[in-house]
Amino acid sequence: MPRPRGDERLADRLALSAATTEGVHLATGDFREWLAERARANEFQVEGIPFDRLDGWSFEEATGNLTHRSGRFFTVEGLHVTERDGPYGDGPYADWYQPIIKQPEIGILGILVKEFDGVPHFLMQAKMEPGNPNLLQLSPTVQATRSNYTKAHQGAGVKYIEYFVGPGRGRIIADVLQSEHGSWFFRKSNRNMIVEATGDVPLLDDFCWLTLGQIGELLHQDNTVNMDSRTVLSCLPVPDSTGLALLPDTELLSWITGERSRHDVQAERVPLAGLPGWRRHDMAIEHEHGRYFKVVAVAVRAGNREVTSWTQPLFEPVGPGVTAFLIREFGGIPHVLVHARVEGGFLDTIELGPTVQYTPENYAHLPEKERPLFLDTVLGAGTDRIRYGALHSEEGGRFRNAVSRYLLVDATEAEAPQDPPPGYAWVTPAQLSGLVRHGHYLNVQARTLLACLGACPTWS
Repeated sequence: MPRPRGDERLADRLALSAATTEGVHLATGDFREWLAERARANEFQVEGIPFDRLDGWSFEEATGNLTHRSGRFFTVEGLHVTERDGPYGDGPYADWYQPIIKQPEIGILGILVKEFDGVPHFLMQAKMEPGNPNLLQLSPTVQATRSNYTKAHQGAGVKYIEYFVGPGRGRIIADVLQSEHGSWFFRKSNRNMIVEATGDVPLLDDFCWLTLGQIGELLHQDNTVNMDSRTVLSCLPVPDSTGLALLPDTELLSWITGERSRHDVQAERVPLAGLPGWRRHDMAIEHEHGRYFKVVAVAVRAGNREVTSWTQPLFEPVGPGVTAFLIREFGGIPHVLVHARVEGGFLDTIELGPTVQYTPENYAHLPEKERPLFLDTVLGAGTDRIRYGALHSEEGGRFRNAVSRYLLVDATEAEAPQDPPPGYAWVTPAQLSGLVRHGHYLNVQARTLLACLGACPTWS
């Protein structure tokens, strides 16, 4: 995917930032203490509670949907998904029910950039999210729903929002609508923005300036850089790759169009009450076989948030996930194996996901031949084949303890052939970077791995 003309200077500046592992404001070695100090400076507490202790939330009498009395924020509803593969809808058939989050408003995920000593630095925030396993992680400058920044919650204003929505905002580096988790959100998008500031920018409590090189080092640390930061960082333009991809850009776009066309997916919102296969009790809504995820309620206290205490529902998976790209080189050019994934909440039928994106516990009961493709290859990979590995949590504002091990794994021809199974394709990182400049091509897990590719020193 060619980079627009005129971006060469920007790409060089970003490359300099990526190569700079010490910033002018905060040394990388001091980051952990800075984050711990921000945790000590604020009160953070999350407690699991029964549904009847939710304040402002209730189950609707007619539908059983879990809603807020304001009519804002989000609702937990039911979803019925039917999916059939094949050019005429005559392939394998799938049918399932699940809870889903319906949040129609589009939020802003934005990172502010400014040069110091000739090196671009990125303004990051130590932000508490109730679902994070360690509560405090590194988030974008702005991470706000429309309800947040329009003060539907009657709380304090969102800091730095004027750099992203005001008339005096700076130079736009990236601005694109990207999907949220299609397995847990119904057709949810956020505006991913990177803006270069003009003029002075005040440095407020809980914020720090970091180079791309520093952020790259932090991406190697478990549960440190949050999901919203990772998806925004994936939208940065990167230098064009030299060499040829297995699939030229036009053929890749044609393959994506073909995958979207061959899947017949019907996703219908249905009442949460009486959802087949799911049961509700005082503390959770969960699957009858204990698989997938459950809906729980929490009470939260956070001294540095726009609202300092609240209650809310969260989705909580049953176990840790595994998310990975298999990697091979063709003609000396690294490629990753993408999967055209169907998720019930996508705006379109498919988005490109990682080779593997599963919670292994959900498939442990199946015989080997029925387990997801490539899952056992990733699970069985030795450390000598793992180019990158770290634990990252998903969106902590809606999901609790949703942690996956993100991996980049070398593969052989026997494990991942050059001519892959239907629904899979080999693409270069540069091609992924070209696609992510447009909305709804890469899912959020693939975008995380794209950000991690840029932080991987062994990638060549």
